[in-house]
Amino acid sequence: MQNKTFDYVVIGGGAAGCVVASRLTENPEISVCLLEAGGPDSSAFIQAPLGFAATAALGIHNWNYNTVAQPGLNGRQGFQPRGKVMGGSSSVNAMVYTRGNRLDYDNWAALGNPGWAFNDVLPIFKRAENSECFGANDYHGAGGPLNVSYLRSPSSINQAFLDACVEQGVPRTNDYNGASQLGCAPAQVTQKNGERCSAAKAYITPHLGRPNLTVITEAHTQRILLEGKRAVGAEFLKAGQVQQVQANHEVILSGGAYGSPQLLMLSGIGPAAHLRQLGIRVVHDLAGVGQNLHDHVTAVLIYRTQRKEATFGLSWSGLVKIVRSIFEWRKHRKGIITSNVAESQAFLFADKTAPSPDIQLALCTGIVDDHTRKNHLGHGYTLHVTLMRPKSRGSVKLQSANANDAPLIDPNFLSDPDDMASLIKGTQIGYDIMQSQAFAPYRGKMLYPMERNNPLQIEQFLRDRADTEYHPCSTCKMGPANDPTAVVDPTLQVYGVENLRVVDASIMPKLVSGNTNAPTIMIAEKASDMIKAAYDKTVLTTATIAA
Repeated sequence: MQNKTFDYVVIGGGAAGCVVASRLTENPEISVCLLEAGGPDSSAFIQAPLGFAATAALGIHNWNYNTVAQPGLNGRQGFQPRGKVMGGSSSVNAMVYTRGNRLDYDNWAALGNPGWAFNDVLPIFKRAENSECFGANDYHGAGGPLNVSYLRSPSSINQAFLDACVEQGVPRTNDYNGASQLGCAPAQVTQKNGERCSAAKAYITPHLGRPNLTVITEAHTQRILLEGKRAVGAEFLKAGQVQQVQANHEVILSGGAYGSPQLLMLSGIGPAAHLRQLGIRVVHDLAGVGQNLHDHVTAVLIYRTQRKEATFGLSWSGLVKIVRSIFEWRKHRKGIITSNVAESQAFLFADKTAPSPDIQLALCTGIVDDHTRKNHLGHGYTLHVTLMRPKSRGSVKLQSANANDAPLIDPNFLSDPDDMASLIKGTQIGYDIMQSQAFAPYRGKMLYPMERNNPLQIEQFLRDRADTEYHPCSTCKMGPANDPTAVVDPTLQVYGVENLRVVDASIMPKLVSGNTNAPTIMIAEKASDMIKAAYDKTVLTTATIAA
């Protein structure tokens, strides 16, 4: 690294950081340094879509976080896999492209965040997207960096799921990212030509040759550099050496729902009492940092099957199939290696009075037990039943003043009684779908049986087995100045600190009704526009003064 001073320093090479670094360096006059704690995204476990199924079990490309003990989960510690690699979690997720419901964004605006309503953000979603599913239309874009397609080689079991949903009154939909979210459909996925299309691959890889873009991997940021209450750079650890980079204009924090509040607090920005307990000098007392954590909680219904050709499984024949498919994928980019496992989606109502669907279903074409970390002989399939708008709120706190120590993550799952009631209803609906006639050719025994009409037994099942759907958010909440829990304003600038923004899922005022990768990319696209506008204004002002 020759130059140590840049116009912008972006901390975190996840989905948001990749977008911001790419969009800012479209202007050749703007220099950007992108810091990522993980390594490059060159692994076959990332580029081959099915490879992600092994990353949690193997603990690779991953922060491998755990929650603190969760009373709502019978004292269990939940697993919290987050991407530690270029592209962040967009390099290790299931590639499902969902935006949430239009009412999610209208609610953000109604909470005091102008410019974030659905009609404001829809053009940004479209700009980011290249939809092979629909092309350019009222809801989708063509020509954007993020490629969205259908799976090349979907399993036959998906049709059984779609038919079973219709049997139970869930309609087919052409597009759950379109005019109406309600219904079931094949998954739209962030893939291109049978490979994963992560944020890194979409936004960074094509532009690594830009002279104004410096990407530093395996650089674990230790703190934000501050002069008074003004951000001026970042300090990071690489190969055992502490290094610093300076920012002439802004520091952009894109560490995610756990990394961003952690780094703010390590830098002295956060709840003063908590920081003082750990011996951290308080630069700015900002009560909302690390608060308001919420995440999608999911029930997992697992069935065995004898239909080996349609599912993944731990068997000799399954292993042979995988090996053969690797060669097929290498030659043609087709076959089961292109699977995202969560091949079909459905959005429906547990609460019939809700303003929009409150349950998301994902059919997985294999046994997914404890995030694939528990192995079972034989073949099977799994239904994820996800509560989309949980009321439970938790927090992220520091374990110590050492940046290398994992944060204390407390989603407080199922602490609100309404969440349990809604998830019980959703689980019953999911059970009905799985027991439908359409699944008869596939259905074997449940791995963990339940009694459909016994709510107390289902509650016990959920407390024993429910866990995250990998969508933490809101720990650096966006809100108006009169909101005491807000961390950033609607332009994503941190309250009380100059030249510092947070750009990632942590700024969501409330969790969206669906997966969070597409909304995070949208947030970063919108933030890039605002940062560019501020840069242009600064340059114009400087030129005017000089003249």
